[in-house]
Amino acid sequence: MRIAHAVQQAPESQLVRTRFDPDSNHTLWLTLPAGIDGSAPHFSPELLDELHGLLKDMQDRGVSWPVAGGRQSVHYTVMRSAHPDYFSLGGDLALFRDCILRKDAIALRNYSMQCASMLHEWSSLLGNDATTIALVQGRALGGGFETALAADYIVAEEHSEFGFPEILFGLFPCTGGMSLLAQRIGIRAAERMLSDGRIYSASALKDMGVVDEVCAHGEGEAAVEKLIANHARQREARLMLQRSRRRLQSLDLKELHTVVEEWTQVAMQLSSQNLRVMEALAKMQRGRAAA
Repeated sequence: MRIAHAVQQAPESQLVRTRFDPDSNHTLWLTLPAGIDGSAPHFSPELLDELHGLLKDMQDRGVSWPVAGGRQSVHYTVMRSAHPDYFSLGGDLALFRDCILRKDAIALRNYSMQCASMLHEWSSLLGNDATTIALVQGRALGGGFETALAADYIVAEEHSEFGFPEILFGLFPCTGGMSLLAQRIGIRAAERMLSDGRIYSASALKDMGVVDEVCAHGEGEAAVEKLIANHARQREARLMLQRSRRRLQSLDLKELHTVVEEWTQVAMQLSSQNLRVMEALAKMQRGRAAA
C-alpha cells in the first residue's frame, strides 16, 4: 500500500508537470508533456525554456523546492514522460527543417545552444547537490537519449528502446551524445553507436553498461523508488562519489558549444534527400505518422 505524500506544484510550470515528495527522500518528479493531440514528446523551444528555467531556479536556490511558504532541499530529481510510448524524440525536427530551408543558420544555432544549456544544467550543475534519474518507459531517441544519458542513473522498462537516428539524415547528436556515451562505454564504442543509426533495446544497453537498471513494463516508478531508497541509505557517501566522477568526467560546456557550431555548419548543407528523411521523422514527432 502506497503512502500518500505531501506534494507541491510549482506555479510557474506550464508544460512540465512537477511533483515534490518531501516525505519520500525529498524526491522531485519532472514529467515531460505529451502533445495535446497525443503526439510524441520532443523539445520544442517553449519546453526547453521552461525546463531550463526550472533547473536553473533550483540550482540558484541551493537545489531546493517551494513547500508551504518555504523551501526544502531536493535530494533526488526524476525525469519521465507523460506519453505512454515515448520518453522523448529529442530536438524539434520541424524547426530544424524550417531553419535550413530558410537558410537561417542563426536561429538553428540559437535553438541548439538552448538545448546544450538545458542539458548542461541537468547533467553537471544540478547533479552536484542532487542525484538525477531518467525513467524511460518507451522510446528515447536523439536528444531524448542524450537527456537520459545526462542523468546519474537510467532506469528503463523492458520495452524501452534507444537510438541516435541523426546519421540517417546526415547529422550527428549536437548536445553531448559523444561525451555522455563515452563516459559510460568509451570513446570508440560511443562513436560506433552514434554512427550506426540502430535502435537498441533496454536489455542490450544494460549489458553494455549504458542503462543502469531494467524493470518490467509498468514497474518503472516502483523501480525508481526502490533505487532511491537504497541510494538514500548511504546518500552522503554516494553523493561525494558522484561529485568525484564529475570532476574526472564532466560535461564540458565549451565542448558542447564547439559541437553545436560544427553541427550547424553541417546542417545548413544537408541535401534534399536528407531533408526528406528529416521531414518523415518530423511527422512522427508531430504524431502524424505511425511509429
